[in-house]
Amino acid sequence: MEGMQYLANAIENNTTLTTLNLEGSCIHAEGTQYLAQALQNNTSLTVLNLKSNLISTEGAQHLAKALKTNKSLITLDLARNNINEQGVRCLASALEKNTTLMTLDFGYNSIDDKGIQHLANALKNNITLTTLSLYHNRISLQGALYLANALQHNK
Repeated sequence: MEGMQYLANAIENNTTLTTLNLEGSCIHAEGTQYLAQALQNNTSLTVLNLKSNLISTEGAQHLAKALKTNKSLITLDLARNNINEQGVRCLASALEKNTTLMTLDFGYNSIDDKGIQHLANALKNNITLTTLSLYHNRISLQGALYLANALQHNK
């Protein structure tokens, strides 16, 4: 995780880097914590790919804190990170405050209907998110109804 600490320190005040692809880097929750701290101050990063990093719920909590204050991130890929209902709840809370994120990928996680309900509640108030990927999760008809209802109010 020392490497993530160095990378996070480097990008925290960087003003030129716009895209960071860390797919499959095994940064886990601890590395996500360093990255999230950097994202709170970074103003240039617009695309962040964290696919397949074993972030889990704890890492999602760290990212949620960053998303509440970050004003530059437009695209966030969190696919294949074992994020469950608790992690989505934290991220959904952040989406209620975030006004820049437009694309969010939650594919291949452990999101069930309860997680979708939290996300749907956030979508009722978030008008900037335009692309949401939820492929290969555990969403039933009930979860789809939560989303459908939210999207009717999301204008």
